[in-house]
Amino acid sequence: KALHHYAMEHYAFWRAEFDGRSALLGLPGAFGENIASMGVTEADICVGDVFRIGTATVQVSQGRQPCWKLNERFGEPAMARRVQESGRTGWYYRVLEEGLIETGAIGEIIDRPAESWSLSRLAHILYHDTRNYDALAQMSELDVLAQSWRDLARKRLESRSVESWARRLVTPGR
Repeated sequence: KALHHYAMEHYAFWRAEFDGRSALLGLPGAFGENIASMGVTEADICVGDVFRIGTATVQVSQGRQPCWKLNERFGEPAMARRVQESGRTGWYYRVLEEGLIETGAIGEIIDRPAESWSLSRLAHILYHDTRNYDALAQMSELDVLAQSWRDLARKRLESRSVESWARRLVTPGR
């Protein structure tokens, strides 16, 4: 989780949802992202994708799991849940080779080892098709996926139940 990337296309959706009530949505960074871009969303990105951005080489490790901090940031008690349900979560990179990423840097994909595993597909399995045990078994074996997500898939397989999301989505003390 070295870098968080968020698609600028999503800002229009959130501005419409908030009907102009959030000044945060005027510039990149509202969702805590280090990288913002146009032209790619969770549907276009696969776990394990390797990018050269500037002089750095990074690999997509997982989608973002929204947490209660978004509720506080936006002053909206259900914001984390809304982000999760919308699928507009962004994603994280692990750093394979350190380098400099400057404003305006172009990202170039240099490898796609798991082309059938878009971030949208992963999010759908985690948050909507939560008892798709065949997909969870496949997820648990994806070596390019963050260990914590592989462990989550394994736990669901073993328990045959979905973990509570309250600790992550509900602001403490509420």
